[in-house]
Amino acid sequence: MKTRIPLVVLAASCLLVSCKKHQSASRYAGWATYAGTKDGDRYSSNDQITLKNVSRLKVAWTYSTGDKDAANRSQNQCNPIMVDGILYGTSPKLKLFALDAATGEQKWLFDPVTVDTSKKKDAMAFYKICRGVVYWQDSTGGNKRIFYSVGQKTFAIDAENGKPIMDFGKGGYFDLSEDLGRKVNSYISGTTPGVIYKDLLIIGARVDESEDAAPGHIRAYDVMTGKLRWIFHTIPQPGEIGFNTWPDSTAWKHLGSANNWAGMAVDEKRGIVYVPTGSVGGDFYGGHRKGPDLFANCLLALDAVTGKYIWHYQVVHHDLWDRDLPANPNLVTIQHDGKTIDAVAQITKHGFVFMFDRTNGQPIFPIEEKPVPTANALPGEQPSPTQPIPTLPQPFARQHFGPEDVTDISPETHAAMLERYNKVKYNTMFTPPSKDGDWVFPGFDGGGEWGGAAVDPETKIMYISNTEMPWAQVMIDVPKNVDEHTLQGLGHAIYNRYCVTCHGPELKGNGTSFPSLVNIGKKYKGDQVSQIIASGRNMMPSFKQISAGDKQALLAFLLKIPAKPSDAAILAKEPPPTAKNVQNPVPYMMDGYKRFLDKDGYPGIKPPWGTLDAVDLTSGKLLWKVPLGEYPELTKRGIPKTGTELYGGPVVTKGGLVFVAATKDEMIHAFDKKTGQEVWSAKLPAAGFATPAVYAIDGKEYVVIACGGGKIGSKSGDSYVCFALP
Repeated sequence: MKTRIPLVVLAASCLLVSCKKHQSASRYAGWATYAGTKDGDRYSSNDQITLKNVSRLKVAWTYSTGDKDAANRSQNQCNPIMVDGILYGTSPKLKLFALDAATGEQKWLFDPVTVDTSKKKDAMAFYKICRGVVYWQDSTGGNKRIFYSVGQKTFAIDAENGKPIMDFGKGGYFDLSEDLGRKVNSYISGTTPGVIYKDLLIIGARVDESEDAAPGHIRAYDVMTGKLRWIFHTIPQPGEIGFNTWPDSTAWKHLGSANNWAGMAVDEKRGIVYVPTGSVGGDFYGGHRKGPDLFANCLLALDAVTGKYIWHYQVVHHDLWDRDLPANPNLVTIQHDGKTIDAVAQITKHGFVFMFDRTNGQPIFPIEEKPVPTANALPGEQPSPTQPIPTLPQPFARQHFGPEDVTDISPETHAAMLERYNKVKYNTMFTPPSKDGDWVFPGFDGGGEWGGAAVDPETKIMYISNTEMPWAQVMIDVPKNVDEHTLQGLGHAIYNRYCVTCHGPELKGNGTSFPSLVNIGKKYKGDQVSQIIASGRNMMPSFKQISAGDKQALLAFLLKIPAKPSDAAILAKEPPPTAKNVQNPVPYMMDGYKRFLDKDGYPGIKPPWGTLDAVDLTSGKLLWKVPLGEYPELTKRGIPKTGTELYGGPVVTKGGLVFVAATKDEMIHAFDKKTGQEVWSAKLPAAGFATPAVYAIDGKEYVVIACGGGKIGSKSGDSYVCFALP
């Protein structure tokens, strides 16, 4: 006998389902936070732009602040937000703007220099990276604030007029170098924005990656007052969970990093914030930080109100390969083993997706602790004998780089690159760093990177922009054969302490990302070099911890300033740099960040070099993988599309599309989200090394991208370009 359901109950049920669908759709219709929503999914429920009409997209407006610095390769990696028809974002020089999101007309512009008039304009943290901003309003809607970071200052700005809120913090901002439990002299800066939960701004920071790095603690600040409300110590202190995993019971006093620079996600219903962390400083030698290094390289689940520990999972033990978790996690609800599970998915630099039950941290798919090499570790090192490898989802990046994978775009190139390949001894993932060298693949920039992944909450499919570039990791002894009794010799020692990993023992650098410092005096005056050392530039951190005397010595070395009688007074005050700031100076260092590039600047591995990938989070299967970006000159030679290195993430829409820029060829692309077929592209004024924002106003859908360029040899830009249907 069938049960009859009264029509009024059936109608009410249908109405409830309809309301839930509408609420879900409206939640994803705007772009009110970094990554679109607090679940970090980079998804838009707008469907005006479809597979059928995407070819008709045109530029709706372009906005520029005139901030680009071509000579110094300025960048802009901002994913702007849109609230109530207003678009908020930042310029290459970190000016904050508000625009009419439909027309691009500027409403106001805030210049952070105006807050500190005691400093020269160049003394501010110009050319630093700001990947987005945070919006908050009170329950009445009368108090609206934008939070964003400029170097170590996190500002609170009135969203209505662009003015600092002077009763917040220290006259409009709080200082990230404070409230850490110990004095911090080394670099700290805000990059990827934090998240809002109720009346809290929860935030991480970028710090140095050396052994004297600042602590990477997670903190929550009151959105009204700027006062610290809670702190979670990512290197545990006595009495805290994880403290007993550290053989060195004083590690929390002198080690740093284990920081969140990649963003977070919030489960607002449960009040849980999910925080990915990076490695402990220094990156490549861990003899001074024995053990698994909790809570580095972890996905942390914390109570968003109190900061209390709920659960964690460490995706790399005792990291020696700079395997920071590179992007915010994605929150998604899936069906698994006949159950509905609220899950959290985390992409990694080494090409995996780790998935867990949000409530308890239990893996959705089995994760195996697999044996890894340890035999060739440097003296004093104790690498982990195992590393966690997910059985599913399938890796989205290639996991091995052997001689058979060396580029073959021409016989001559193959022969030259194979010879270079064979100079590095090891090619197995998780091989400990050594003087013989090992291939880090995917490289130090991923695999997955800060652009993050997009997830369609309806299909449960994840989309990832993936770089497949090998990097060589070769360790050397920390140089000691310098005469620290001369100013230039002392400067050389300081260079070896802070600069050699990026710029090399001979100052030659490695490509545009790590420029040569040979004859730097022909490009910059001494005061300009001094300013760059103090403030940093682009991805180069500030080295404000270097004393005035040491800086004079470093300038003498870099600029080849002849010795003079006054040098003796400086030397008398300055002990050798190896005696400063660091409890246990490391004996080994990497000899430079070295992408495996051929003489023409192309990656030394067989293509594809950059791909857009689709992963089914329900089955764990890799659905498709297509090249993203191209080198037109190679295409003309008949070489199939190769992809390029990628910086920036995708956005997936209900309209059936994946929008992504991220490529070196200065294009923005749209792909069919089901098949991976490219269906539209457009030329940008500079490379869009950022993630697009997608939103609708009065039923019209817009796609906007920051065109900052400046990375991997590309020209700089300062514009935002917005596309819409005519």
